[in-house]
Amino acid sequence: MKKIINYIFMTGLLVLANACSDFDEINNDPNAASEDQINVMWMLNKSITDAQMDPHIHERIFVYYWMDAARMQRFGYISLGNNNDGFNHDYLNSYISNWMKSAKQMVDLADKQLAENKLTAPHDIAMTKNMKEVGRIWYVYLLSEFTDNFGPAPLDAFQTKTPTYSSVKDVYYFMLQELKDAQSKIDVSIKPEDSEKKFDRAYEFDFAKWVKYANSMRMRLAMRLSEVDPAKAKAEFEDAAKNSYISSIDDVFRVKERDGWDPLAGVMSRGWNTFTMGATFANIVVGLGGVKTSDLLTAAKYQPYIKAKNYLGRRLQDHWPSYTNDPYTGFFMDGLPYSIDPRFFTVYTLPLDDEHSFNPTTVKKDGKDVVNKDSIFYLYKVAEQVPEGAKPTKVDSINVKYAINGYSNGSWGDAGSANGALSVSYKTAPVISKQYRKSENYRVFFGNWESFFLIAEAALRGWNVAMPAKTAYENGIKASFAYNKADESKLSDYLKSEDYNRVGTSVNWDHTAEPPASVEMDIVNGYTHKAEKYTYKYPVASQTLYGKALNDHLSKIITQKYIAQMPWLALEVWSDHRRLGLPFFENPAVEKPLTRMTWLTKDNVKNSQSYKFFSQRIKYPSSLENSNPEGYKQAIEKLGENEVFTPLWWAKH
Repeated sequence: MKKIINYIFMTGLLVLANACSDFDEINNDPNAASEDQINVMWMLNKSITDAQMDPHIHERIFVYYWMDAARMQRFGYISLGNNNDGFNHDYLNSYISNWMKSAKQMVDLADKQLAENKLTAPHDIAMTKNMKEVGRIWYVYLLSEFTDNFGPAPLDAFQTKTPTYSSVKDVYYFMLQELKDAQSKIDVSIKPEDSEKKFDRAYEFDFAKWVKYANSMRMRLAMRLSEVDPAKAKAEFEDAAKNSYISSIDDVFRVKERDGWDPLAGVMSRGWNTFTMGATFANIVVGLGGVKTSDLLTAAKYQPYIKAKNYLGRRLQDHWPSYTNDPYTGFFMDGLPYSIDPRFFTVYTLPLDDEHSFNPTTVKKDGKDVVNKDSIFYLYKVAEQVPEGAKPTKVDSINVKYAINGYSNGSWGDAGSANGALSVSYKTAPVISKQYRKSENYRVFFGNWESFFLIAEAALRGWNVAMPAKTAYENGIKASFAYNKADESKLSDYLKSEDYNRVGTSVNWDHTAEPPASVEMDIVNGYTHKAEKYTYKYPVASQTLYGKALNDHLSKIITQKYIAQMPWLALEVWSDHRRLGLPFFENPAVEKPLTRMTWLTKDNVKNSQSYKFFSQRIKYPSSLENSNPEGYKQAIEKLGENEVFTPLWWAKH
């Protein structure tokens, strides 16, 4: 055991020293550090720090997997069934060999130091007791991330040489019990010394906040069981919600980023990742809340680009996929929509705008700012047979300046080839704002808005919570507006709005009328440039994965939760969609067959949805089977199949 602890201490020493530069407590050779000399808070710091994911890990897991599966960007990797065994190995290895191991051995070392009376100062004893419970709470988060990605997990990890794999149900029952027990044993009256605070990157050892985090995590995990184990979900949620939980912006569990190539580098900081908005987010925010774009963007430069209220866009049906159930397919919004969710302009920046990360209005040329004229994209003749060496025929051009468009994943076939990179270029659509890219922000693990949306859902289900569903729902929206620094003077009108977004959901809690099957809209024919009328069709509720409605209370809650979680809580968004089929995710386009989703075809893509149309998990890497064949066998027996589209126990299927 001592060798293991010394190894963990030394491998984390550079990270910790670089982060805190405070190891004066050890006066002799660190290589000879013993358990008696190690403070458990250093190990907590190491686990939390490393779990932020260094750029090698976060680009693959947070970006390629989570944000893609959650439709927080238009990417098309795991959402189309793609899998990389190397990515999965590196992620799983970091979990087991580093993040979880440090947290678990922190708890074990605290137990040992307390049991063997290694600590003498009352403050050290009290802090160590509390930190043990904090370590248990943090370990549960790590375990939840593991099981929500892979499935069955080793509850006896670090206790035996070859750990066994427990079912997702057993893992969830364990996590819920751990959170309940750990938070109950924390003494919130204990105050850290100033020199100790830096070793807790989340809360600076404000133990009352750790209690709140434990209870909010318990609500999150309890709600995950709502569809498969409702009695357990109800009992656990009600018990957790009786206590303090994350309810204010000061309670948010977040960790400060910093620039560089280490675990604290921002998870969206790699400059080559474009984070272009996808169709899902565009369809959800455009029109939602009825707040006029002209009231959000008041600068004169935007006004000519803002469209009329009933304007749908420029129709380019030959250059967009027809085999998808994206209700907006075939259209390009050639400017700014009449109204949009106010938070949009915090999360995203516009093409050819000054703050756009890749295609600003001005660019540097010979050391001077000059106008960027790279705003025109060309359409080409569809499926034209072009002689070798010749160029395809241009049929039109599109100005992308300030245009708010999101494109669907999948195969666009000949239509995609003919739209002149319009649908794949990062220059033609909004991209995630610089504030999330520069490693100067705080990565959020649990926001106060999530607590309120969880309580709203619990109240909607008839569970015994202290707040009505409508109040909790509106509190969640208010918290999200505040976090995003959205114009709160628009909040009252936003909450009253009965305007539908493109998928038929409105904001007003009391407005549950379903949208009409269709509505007549104004468009511009993309090829003749003439004004026309068009019958826009909303999704058919019975043909969605949720299957019940487009504008009921649960649709409203999860729609607002989805917007509020952008862009930090991609894993939670993915989990909500796996659990409920909400919010509405369009099917990938299948102009040509998708090799890893052969069951999604031209015959079923427009009028049906199945859990198999959406990624469900990350596959165990082959290294697990090689290193622990018995554990791997146990995991697959409990899971069913080691595939991307194999649903977890709590998911909708």
